[in-house]
Amino acid sequence: MATLLISNIKSLVNTREENKCLRGKELAVLPSIENAYLIVEDGIITGLGRMEDILHPKKKFRTIIDAGNQLVLPAWCDSHTHLVFAASREEEFIDKIRGLSYAEIAARGGGILNSAAKLNAATENQLFNATWKRLEEVSRTGTGSIEIKSGYGLTVEGELKMLRVIKKLKEKSSLSIKATFLGAHTYPPEFRDNHEGYINLIIGEMLPVIAAEKLADYIDVFCETGFFSPEETETICRAGMKLGLKPKIHANQLNLSGGTQTGVKLGALSVDHLETMDEEAIRLLAGSSTIGTLLPTAAFFLRMPFQPARSLIDAGCAIALATDYNPGSSPSGNMNLAAAMSCIQMKMLPEEVINAGTLNGACAMELQNETGSIRIGKKADLIFTKPVPSLAYLFYAFGSNHVDKVMINGELI
Repeated sequence: MATLLISNIKSLVNTREENKCLRGKELAVLPSIENAYLIVEDGIITGLGRMEDILHPKKKFRTIIDAGNQLVLPAWCDSHTHLVFAASREEEFIDKIRGLSYAEIAARGGGILNSAAKLNAATENQLFNATWKRLEEVSRTGTGSIEIKSGYGLTVEGELKMLRVIKKLKEKSSLSIKATFLGAHTYPPEFRDNHEGYINLIIGEMLPVIAAEKLADYIDVFCETGFFSPEETETICRAGMKLGLKPKIHANQLNLSGGTQTGVKLGALSVDHLETMDEEAIRLLAGSSTIGTLLPTAAFFLRMPFQPARSLIDAGCAIALATDYNPGSSPSGNMNLAAAMSCIQMKMLPEEVINAGTLNGACAMELQNETGSIRIGKKADLIFTKPVPSLAYLFYAFGSNHVDKVMINGELI
């Protein structure tokens, strides 16, 4: 069998025997092997250890990569993105600089409804081609697994079009991709005063087709004041759960919306955002199996307080990191930037950031048995850094690109 040897690795980072989600103090523990080797066969890790213990003569290897003076880490697992969109929204960026509020921008046709109008005017092929370019871009910065949501269609046709694009991405890309149905992102103008009507459209017309065509893995709802209430969130999620879609909820971004409590009640895989948390919400999350996914680049872009990462970790919560890549509130899919912000603004340790953005991110997509750490039997989804003095330097020197090359399924991209 053709094999690849990666030799002389300065530090092989996040080498683990277990695939469990990490919480509390566990997040600060990052097992690594110094002066290491890694063996890959047909895209799968089949061996690892210290260079002096290598058992295979070099002649057996198809290829040898000398990683001298480089760190090798698991590829990032970005568990919350809105990668499928038709156009950017930098005009709203200027409006915000000039002082317009979110409500004022929305009243002028901006916000999610702006993206929905542009998406519904685009063809499926146009959407696929634009999203493929973004997917290639984030993979070059080290992302190997990604979750992608719908939510910019807000019509039966638009939501299905987005999910079919994601399905095509799954079929073509070597990245591990999960699809989430977020029809409950906001209310379309024609249903602004008829919430029940739009919820019935989601449940009665969108979900049956999604289930029949197997277009989604998860269901999501924007549980927020002025959007979907906890009761409406529960109704929509339970309808999706009956069809095999696990819930992942937008929770506690702008207000104490009850989204965290609803997510825990439903046994949601994750509750995402969490900029606005109180002691009750933190305590409930810590006592549950639900993962809290933090999106620091969204807080940064919206000039909001960053998520209370230290309080969440210290309470024993399981924490993941993701980018929230979208055209309105986080137009970046760079996990390295999100990781640096987590250290600088949320006081997370470098070890906590790597665990949250790899293994726990994989757990938030149910991919922990395939990726997210360095372990025999897992995919060879790897980041090779440029020569750096230490692990902490990756996030300390936040303005530099420290990624030398990226490997997905054992192949350099």
